[in-house]
Amino acid sequence: MKHYGIGLLFAVFCAISAFAGEPVPRLRVGSSSGIFGPVGNWTYETFAEAKKAGIDAVEISASKLFLDKEMTDESRIEARCRQLKRDLKRAGIEIWSVHMPFGKEIDLSQTDEAIRRKSVELHRRLLRFCRILSPRIVLFHPSWYLGHGERDERIACLVRSAGELLPDVRRIGAEMVVENMLGHELVRDENYERPLGRTVEEVLHIMSLLPREVNAAVDTNHIDNPELLIRALGTRVKTIHVSDGDGRNECHDLPWQGRGDNDWAAVLKALYEDARYRGVFMYEVKKAEFSELKDCYDKMYEQYVRSVR
Repeated sequence: MKHYGIGLLFAVFCAISAFAGEPVPRLRVGSSSGIFGPVGNWTYETFAEAKKAGIDAVEISASKLFLDKEMTDESRIEARCRQLKRDLKRAGIEIWSVHMPFGKEIDLSQTDEAIRRKSVELHRRLLRFCRILSPRIVLFHPSWYLGHGERDERIACLVRSAGELLPDVRRIGAEMVVENMLGHELVRDENYERPLGRTVEEVLHIMSLLPREVNAAVDTNHIDNPELLIRALGTRVKTIHVSDGDGRNECHDLPWQGRGDNDWAAVLKALYEDARYRGVFMYEVKKAEFSELKDCYDKMYEQYVRSVR
């Protein structure tokens, strides 16, 4: 009944908006912290410039902020987190999400219990720093590359790890999400299969096993026709990574400026109408000017509005 009520209100809102000739609201624009360059460049002046160009939110890379080889002292890391939060707040930019680290030895799906436990404990340690930043979302990769024939066992280990970390994420007032991964072909080479979460079907299977409080992040660079994944996940989409892709390579291009072939009107339609998404339009691009991000979203939005009129 609760979900029905929310859906009914959303339908009424859309009907009123359409009748009045008003489009659905524009999303706030954000960017992953990579666009700011090395951590040493993450200054108030840089953030103020980004805010002036229309960037309202940021996703912080935990690897860059917490795992710098030259920053092993926890008190220094805590001080850097507090300074970062002050600078962003002063600039008027929200810390929307933190992207947790990943790799061969940082893998929540590992069947080697020693590596899995080490990965869980590392994430717990980093979540203590995340508390200082107060993100709304904490994003996890489901796995690194897999050995052949391991998928079912790896999924079971991921579900176990997520269940162990969920209380820690909720304790800092954040929401836990798991991202889909690139994998148009199952096999990478003679040693590895692609990571977990490589298809719509596999993402839905994983989500069905995870605690209901764990939701999804959709990376539009990791899958062909990302609107299909958004549509399938619906309201479990709690954040997104926006960049153009071809479903086969880690392009991370700004839409319409590289190798990508996403249908952005279809992506926005799925976000607005199927996922009822009102979060941040979070870019994860390799290179762009701050002003290009807002301009690009505005063009997508206008294209979407034209497509539904």
